[in-house]
Amino acid sequence: MVARFPARLGLLLDADPASVRLAEVALLVASGARPDLDIDAQCTLLDEIADAVRSRLPDDHDEQVTVLALNAYLFDELGFEGAQDDYQDPRNSHLDEVIARRRGIPITLSILYIDVGRQLGLDLEGVAFPGHFLVRCDMADGIVIIDPYGGGITLDRDDLQARLRESRIGEVSDDALDEMLEPASPRGIAARMLRNLKAVHLEAKRFEPALDALEWLVSVLPDDDSELRDRGRIYDRLDCFRPALSDYMAYLERSPDADDADSIRGRIVDLQRSAARLN
Repeated sequence: MVARFPARLGLLLDADPASVRLAEVALLVASGARPDLDIDAQCTLLDEIADAVRSRLPDDHDEQVTVLALNAYLFDELGFEGAQDDYQDPRNSHLDEVIARRRGIPITLSILYIDVGRQLGLDLEGVAFPGHFLVRCDMADGIVIIDPYGGGITLDRDDLQARLRESRIGEVSDDALDEMLEPASPRGIAARMLRNLKAVHLEAKRFEPALDALEWLVSVLPDDDSELRDRGRIYDRLDCFRPALSDYMAYLERSPDADDADSIRGRIVDLQRSAARLN
């Protein structure tokens, strides 16, 4: 049974992004798998980490000293690290599990980093960089890009272009790179987390948890036709003919000229026949 989409999450996604605690967004996403998750208790754990870093800062610290202290405490003392060996484990996408196990994927480690760093006075934002979520820190002398998955290493423009060259995207113009480094919105971050969960579960053929992620994705991105179609496909895979039909038909109504429109129309005919046999 799909957990009800939390009204609290909806309110956060509609709020002024500057007022939103991203860790709360991430924990609410994790509550889809564990509806009894104590969000406030988890936020308190992050507050305690921030307090511990703060106690290690000298009185005359600046932004760079704060970043170094944050990195030292998170990655050296507490041992937070990227999940290299079990990247596809869905626990790496749940912030509460990341806090407990001290391992995660780029987006969850970045959200943890942002939450603690903001409490220390750092101007941090999430960056939805292609293939690898990052953190930007706006300092007095410019923007610094940080990779929490890599233990807090900083990346210059050459490093970022090198990563793009290794991907399917390839090197881009300076303007395009600047656009990629713009802050991600809380809604965009929630959607990326849910898409990660959808992909992880589909890869393992866990269709019901994938459907759970898609149910929430449709709420987070109500205008994204592809998520509506994908939800229909999973309903279809689970032999839930009527909801599959409903999603497919809504998809075609909204995207009648989509590249896959003809195949979806053909599937609708098949499902209508199957549904008729159930009557």
